[in-house]
Amino acid sequence: MKVNKELKEITEFDDHNFNGNIKNPIRPDAFKLDDELKIELIEKHFQEIMLILGLDMNDDSLKGTPHRVAKMYVKEVFKGLNPLNKPKVKLFDNKFNYNQMLVEKSISFYSNCEHHFVPIIGRAHLGYISNGKVVGLSKLNRIVRYFASRPQVQERMTVQIANEMREVLETDDVAVLIEADHLCVASRGIQDITSKTLTSEYSGKFLEQNTKEEFLKYISI
Repeated sequence: MKVNKELKEITEFDDHNFNGNIKNPIRPDAFKLDDELKIELIEKHFQEIMLILGLDMNDDSLKGTPHRVAKMYVKEVFKGLNPLNKPKVKLFDNKFNYNQMLVEKSISFYSNCEHHFVPIIGRAHLGYISNGKVVGLSKLNRIVRYFASRPQVQERMTVQIANEMREVLETDDVAVLIEADHLCVASRGIQDITSKTLTSEYSGKFLEQNTKEEFLKYISI
C-alpha cells in the first residue's frame, strides 16, 4: 500500500470539519492511499459498475471512461477532501482604513450531493468587515470551491465556509449566503427544475438587522 509522505504526518483533517462542529463523514485513515493508487482502485470498481449495467467496455467511446471518471473524482470534483489542497490565504494590512463591509457575490461553484452523487450547481455570496486585515479577493473564491469539492450537504458547506472565513480573516464579522440547484431534485425523484435551495450563516456585526439588510441589498443589486 502506497502512503503519501506529505500526508503521513497529518493526524487530523486540518479544517473545521474533521474534529470541529461541522464535519464531513470521512474516515481517519482517508489519506493513507496516494492519489495514483486511489485512481487505480476507483477505475477498477467503476468499470465493474459499467459492466453490471450491461455496457460494452470494448466500445471505443466507453473503454477509457473508468479511468477518466476515477481521475476526475480524485483530481477535480472531490479534491476538497484532501487537506493538502486547502487554499493558502495571505492577509494584508488594511492600509486604506476601509471599515465598511466587503461583499464578493455570485461566486460560482459545482459540488456533489452526498446522497446521490449528482451535481449541486450554485452561487455563493460572501461578506466580511475588516478587523485590520484584508484578503485577496480570489482567495474567497478558492475557499468556496475548496469546500464545494467534496460530497456535500448545502447546510454543512455554508457553515464550513463561514467558519473558515472567520478563522483566516481573523474577524467574527462574516456573512455567507448560498443559493443552489440540486440535480438530485431536478433530474430524478420529484424532477422539479425550478426550485432553488438557499442557506445562510451570519455572525458578529452581520447579526445586527441593519448590517444584514445592507448585505442582502448588495447581493440583490
